[in-house]
This record gives sequence, structure tokens and C-alpha cells, in this order.
Amino acid sequence: MGKEERFVRIYSQRTALRVTEILVDTVTGVNYMYHAWTNTGGLTVMLDKDGKPVVSSPDEIKAMKK
Repeated sequence: MGKEERFVRIYSQRTALRVTEILVDTVTGVNYMYHAWTNTGGLTVMLDKDGKPVVSSPDEIKAMKK
């Protein structure tokens, strides 16, 4: 039996040279945005309107894994 993935990709937008993805940490529920253009990229925590990290609930994470 294989090890479960720590991160789930819930959104992906790609062009020839760019990629934007939203990843969810299945342990903490924290949502991250990854953006890359050619050979550079970055990862950041997604924040809500109050400046707090966006956190998915355990039920939302379970649905994402299906």
C-alpha cells in the first residue's frame, strides 16, 4: 500500500510558459498558491479577507481526495 500524498492539487491553470496552481496540505488544511513563469516560481500561503490563512475543513479535504 502506497503512502498518501501530503498535498492535493485543487486548481491548475497552464499556458506554454506559465503555471498557477492551488495546493491543499491534507494534514493542516492550509491552502497554498504556486505560480511559475519560465524557470522561476514561488509558493505562498493563501489569505482570507482578514489576513488569516485559508484552511480547508476535513470534510472538504476528504472530497478533494476523491
